[in-house]
Amino acid sequence: MKTIVQNLTLTVQVFKEGKNFVSYNPELKVASCGKNIEEAKNNLREAISGFLKSAKKMNTLGEIMEEAGFSYKKHQWFSPELLVMDRLSLAI
Repeated sequence: MKTIVQNLTLTVQVFKEGKNFVSYNPELKVASCGKNIEEAKNNLREAISGFLKSAKKMNTLGEIMEEAGFSYKKHQWFSPELLVMDRLSLAI
């Protein structure tokens, strides 16, 4: 499978933990961090890029992308359609 992974739309969540900002991509389950929100997001972009390049070299890219909900059509990956992004409160 010869594939160029580009222009994917991915979800980014950013949390503050102490003095650092943690960025997380739930589709691929990749995380990074930074001193501010922009740095955390940029570091996440680099982490995801490295993760996808490694997966491609190991011939596991297709399996990882399909498990994350992406679809492969006409030699291109398409992001899953995000229908709702919300917060839920529960009493415990």
